[in-house]
Amino acid sequence: MNSAEAAILGRMLKPESDDLPPEAARSLLKLEFAPEDLSRMHELALRAQAGSLTDTEKDELESYRRIGRLLEVMRSKARRSLARAGLAA
Repeated sequence: MNSAEAAILGRMLKPESDDLPPEAARSLLKLEFAPEDLSRMHELALRAQAGSLTDTEKDELESYRRIGRLLEVMRSKARRSLARAGLAA
């Protein structure tokens, strides 16, 4: 994700706010990578450490990283929203 994309997403998601309804927050906290994606990420990470990624695999790994960062921003907002509502995550 380049800086322009990050800025656009930041304005759209407003990660610093805690205004999600509890149902939406709980739904976001349930989002996770599928087991086959976790396995693929692990495989790519090992290949990256060995320095043997192809250009296509580098792009794939970067895509997983971008989606992971976005997911963490959304989860953080969800946790803050639940805490503001006095509910446990």
